[in-house]
Amino acid sequence: MRVFIVRRVVVSFFIVLASTALMYVLVALSGNPLQDLLENNSPGREARIAARTQALNLDVPIPGRYLLWLQDVGQCLVPGGAQCTLGLDRQNRAVLPQLEVAIGSTLRLVIAATVLALLLGVVTGVVTALRQYSSFDYGVTFVAFLCFSLPVFWVSTLLKQYIAIDLNTWLRDPEMTYASIVLIGLVVGALWAVVIGGDRRRRLVVLAVATLATAGTLTVLLNSGWFQRPTFGILGVGVVSLVAAFLWSALFAGLRPRTRRVLYANLAAALAGTVLVAVAQPFMADMSWLTFAVLAVLVVAVAVAIGWALGGHTRRLSAQIAGVTGVTVVVLMSLDQLLRSYPTVYRKTGGRPIATTGSETPNLNGTFWETNLDLVLHLLLPTLAIMLISFASYTRYTRASMLDVMNQDYVRTARAKGLNERTVIVRHSFRNALIPLATLVAFDFAGVLGGAVVTETVFGWSGMGRLFTTGLQQIDPNPVMAFFLITAVATVLFNMIADIAYAFLDPRIRLR
Repeated sequence: MRVFIVRRVVVSFFIVLASTALMYVLVALSGNPLQDLLENNSPGREARIAARTQALNLDVPIPGRYLLWLQDVGQCLVPGGAQCTLGLDRQNRAVLPQLEVAIGSTLRLVIAATVLALLLGVVTGVVTALRQYSSFDYGVTFVAFLCFSLPVFWVSTLLKQYIAIDLNTWLRDPEMTYASIVLIGLVVGALWAVVIGGDRRRRLVVLAVATLATAGTLTVLLNSGWFQRPTFGILGVGVVSLVAAFLWSALFAGLRPRTRRVLYANLAAALAGTVLVAVAQPFMADMSWLTFAVLAVLVVAVAVAIGWALGGHTRRLSAQIAGVTGVTVVVLMSLDQLLRSYPTVYRKTGGRPIATTGSETPNLNGTFWETNLDLVLHLLLPTLAIMLISFASYTRYTRASMLDVMNQDYVRTARAKGLNERTVIVRHSFRNALIPLATLVAFDFAGVLGGAVVTETVFGWSGMGRLFTTGLQQIDPNPVMAFFLITAVATVLFNMIADIAYAFLDPRIRLR
């Protein structure tokens, strides 16, 4: 493994070196950076031409300019990096500060979409593989191909109209007619009937129960003013945590008599986490990231300790599942606090909390939770737009990989040995189905740093994509090369991580 990593690092270095050289030459030959100044007859033109020539080293041949750019990159590798600028742009400004701002904006924009698309896509792909040729499978297939075919700019425009503009207007006075409530209940009930499946009688029962539950919940929320003052409350956090603990235990350990201690330990971990959150309420009104991190680690650590203490002979498995339960409690706690800050954010944004452009509300001056809710609401639309395309890819790849694995001999052998279906799916099929996804996920995460040019343009984000396109339009090599350097390094790095992940996911694979 160590020899493999060293060899890949050396090879990757020369790949990045060659690709950056080619890219620099192409950008340098794409036009004249002085064209706008040569066409301008205003006073001081000669001085501006001289300044730009000096900033971009235009008096040096292209190979020499590339070597000077490499020298700037090399200074960033020196500890301290006092002279690290990654070159200057046309306005004689250092590129590195611009790159730092662009990377931060792009990471906020795209990583959330990629992670959500991965989780939802993998789960949906596994379920469709298990329910092959069912109504749910056909429905997800239709939605996946629809998402593949939709242009991102068109989806982004629709989201701005219906999720931002229209929804913001509705939130001013949230009301629904009884007909609308019943219609929404029927649609949700039909979706649940398709997802759960079964014979006709079972589907009708699911349709009726889900319709009544959805319509009743909407009626209660509308009459109680929940949409103006949303919150889960400690009771809601506790109930959902207990349900999540039950589901995690059923999924990863099963509901058999010998794993009953796992279930009890996880329910205890959920209760303990909820109690900790309740005790910490006075400190959560306006906390810092450090305080939040300490509280989150404390909740997860207590959950793991309870899982280990009460897990019995399955204490290791119990502690792992309890850790997942602890993370669930932290997520629910965060959602509750964000919802509590909604009324204040609503007032400070002029009654239009769901933003259509930009990455934050200028001069918001809110608490920790208000600032982060504003960030989440700015991320909502672009995240949905990007997530739809990636969700379709992960769903189809996971389904195909899962079906291929489930037809392998070792899966049939596991069933023949008498293992229950949950163990066959979770421990044998699912893990091996992830192997082909390792490459796809690695390249997607590398592409994250490349930004989403169309999405950034529609929603007014200044990220990596904007830095790249602006540099190309203005024939400004250094910003373009900064973008390309980060993207190229990320690509080769995540490709190497994918190869290493292969060895961990499949013991038959050895890296030499």
